[in-house]
Amino acid sequence: MSTTDLPASEEAQREVVDLCAELIRFDTSNPTSDERACADWVVARLAEAGLAPELVESAPGRANVVARIPGADPSRGALLVHGHLDVVPADPAEWQVPPFSGEIRDGYLWGRGAIDMKDTVAVMLATARHFARTGTRPAREIVLAFLADEEAGGRFGAHWLVEHRPELFAGVTEAIGEGGGFSYALDDTRRLYPIENAQRGMAWMELTASGRAGHGSSPNDENAVTDLAESLTRIGRHTFPVRLIEPVRALLAEAARLKGVDIDFDAEDLDAELAELGHVADFMQVVLRNSANPTMFTAGYQTNVIPGKATARVDGRFLPGHEQELIDTIDALLLPSVSREWVNHDIAMETTFDGPLVDAMCAAVRAEDPDGHPVPYCNPGGTDAKAFTKLDIRCFGFKGLKLPHDLDYGRLFHGVDERVPLEGLRFGVRVMTRLWQGC
Repeated sequence: MSTTDLPASEEAQREVVDLCAELIRFDTSNPTSDERACADWVVARLAEAGLAPELVESAPGRANVVARIPGADPSRGALLVHGHLDVVPADPAEWQVPPFSGEIRDGYLWGRGAIDMKDTVAVMLATARHFARTGTRPAREIVLAFLADEEAGGRFGAHWLVEHRPELFAGVTEAIGEGGGFSYALDDTRRLYPIENAQRGMAWMELTASGRAGHGSSPNDENAVTDLAESLTRIGRHTFPVRLIEPVRALLAEAARLKGVDIDFDAEDLDAELAELGHVADFMQVVLRNSANPTMFTAGYQTNVIPGKATARVDGRFLPGHEQELIDTIDALLLPSVSREWVNHDIAMETTFDGPLVDAMCAAVRAEDPDGHPVPYCNPGGTDAKAFTKLDIRCFGFKGLKLPHDLDYGRLFHGVDERVPLEGLRFGVRVMTRLWQGC
């Protein structure tokens, strides 16, 4: 029996549900709380299994945990496995269950963070505890990182560690985190497993319109509110052209092959061609092009006063290789009275879909789900991976989560009644164990 054939321990599969429930019960809402109590708990769970974790605070309460598991082949670069401890806030009045209860109901574990991403943190913990308790060596060294502040950009988490404690990641050449490795129903029996090897970049901007203040009853052709509203309307109604980057093309091509659909990816009307893929094309719409959406508007202080200034926020995202196109387009859509400055500007990233780690991720999925088909994937959002690329670490998104076909996974992210299937957690432990043994 090869190491990649070894099953995950029954104990790890049993305890992953309890670990995830305990994690959910820590209210690590960002920005309304902190991660320290949860991080202390993670340290204790790793230490009792025999590991030597280090807790690192970037600011009071903003806590990160890093630990290492020695590998069978010390000559190989280490694999970083990272997850974040913080979650977005939740309004209990909107939920069927209290969002920080970790309640089990109908075969699911409910609570804020159940899929973003305390499920993966629990899988990391359960797998690490299994390896440490049994003395099992992964194929290469594993560096575990449980991080703060991802939901607010990682300023107190991944980015802080990369800037201030880069030695914690010495020897790491590749990484896996959130953003991929979940199942997506292709049809009644088959599933795609998008494995993230690209991310869109982030271009959050504040727009400021400067005009002439005046009385609300008087004509004013230099009205800052009007100019800003017109600029925002232009941006919000603009459709960027399709830019078919390689990970997107590869996923769509594999979906077309599996469904027996002939797609001409060079067609002038690609949207019409992709419509033949049905819900798969809908799933991929968000990564076919750049995007920019107005999200906030602030102006004025009295109904009868035209303000001299108005401000707004826009969430811009760009595909790898197409950042300048986004910037040039936004600037062309703004009226002359409107200026732009960055609120949060972060890179797009892309790596090739090849190598031993990719092979190991694909093999782990196929071993546990013979009807699963791993494919490359571009994450429309952003993760802590953006920080780790600064250390020349090759980053992927992979969690290993098999979902029921009737569960709308995407809507649960930052949504109401977030929940994860219990069997999905156990599946994740089996996949992660295989990956660590074969990576």
